[in-house]
Amino acid sequence: RTVQALSRRGKYLLMTTGAGTLLLHLGMSGSLRFLPERREPSRHDHFDLEFLSGAMLRFNDPRRFGSLHWCASPEAHWLLENLGPEPLGAEFSGEYLWRVSRGRRVAIKTLLMNGRIVAGLGNIYANEALFRAGIHPSRSAGRVSHKRLEQLVDAVRDVLREAIRAGGTTLQDFVGGDGKPGYFQLALDVYGKAGEPCARCKRPIRVHTIGQRATYYCASCQR
Repeated sequence: RTVQALSRRGKYLLMTTGAGTLLLHLGMSGSLRFLPERREPSRHDHFDLEFLSGAMLRFNDPRRFGSLHWCASPEAHWLLENLGPEPLGAEFSGEYLWRVSRGRRVAIKTLLMNGRIVAGLGNIYANEALFRAGIHPSRSAGRVSHKRLEQLVDAVRDVLREAIRAGGTTLQDFVGGDGKPGYFQLALDVYGKAGEPCARCKRPIRVHTIGQRATYYCASCQR
């Protein structure tokens, strides 16, 4: 089979061939490693794609949260068909968030991390975007004004673009495609900073759990 295209939807990588599409989710610790020649698999190596040249693309996943799926039509696959708009795409806007949040009592952070609302926005970046927008993560989504939702969309885009330019966020073992760690962790305002002074008001950053995820915020700067 010939690999015809590589793309992404949410947190899934899509490898399209003439016979179908491979969907790959890297999970918490997964990575793809290109090997110029065949090597015996080592611990945590779970899947190989072999090329006619003898090279291999190997999926390594120490924590085993990743997944692989084969499908004929990715658009109709149950993992993708109900995903919301991409956070850097034109469909994601203040008006869109306004429409989908009306009447919703869930926390605004829970709404942001719902893949049916926004595709692929992770916990770190949701925390940082809410801080920049000055919105308390526990505030009911339906009580956030149109103007503040527009500010939140701008904050999400800014945070993601800055993180991409910095090569991502390396807190433990993440590395980019070039094998180098990311550096956005150096620019984090609230994530992982419980008890440290807020960069704006100097009051301590707080942490509690929303939707089973650690949520960092400044009670003074975020309302």
